[in-house]
Amino acid sequence: MPRAFDDPREELEYLTQVKAELDAATTKEQVVEIWKRHYLKVGHKKLGRLLVGRDLDTIVGGRGAHGRKRAGGPGASATGSEPT
Repeated sequence: MPRAFDDPREELEYLTQVKAELDAATTKEQVVEIWKRHYLKVGHKKLGRLLVGRDLDTIVGGRGAHGRKRAGGPGASATGSEPT
């Protein structure tokens, strides 16, 4: 699946905007509307991480080698392959 963002800075800017929208939401309905608008572009995991207050840099910084689990480490699958 192609990435929505080629540049991590572009992703950070987009997620900053989404975070501001989530922070301004005061009802469940508003959160649902924001979620529907953005989940196809950034995914459920990142939206969930924003919703529970994770730092933007750690969400975007999880790309590449830093985001991959080491084989045999905590959270690694029995086959050693990445979960889908």
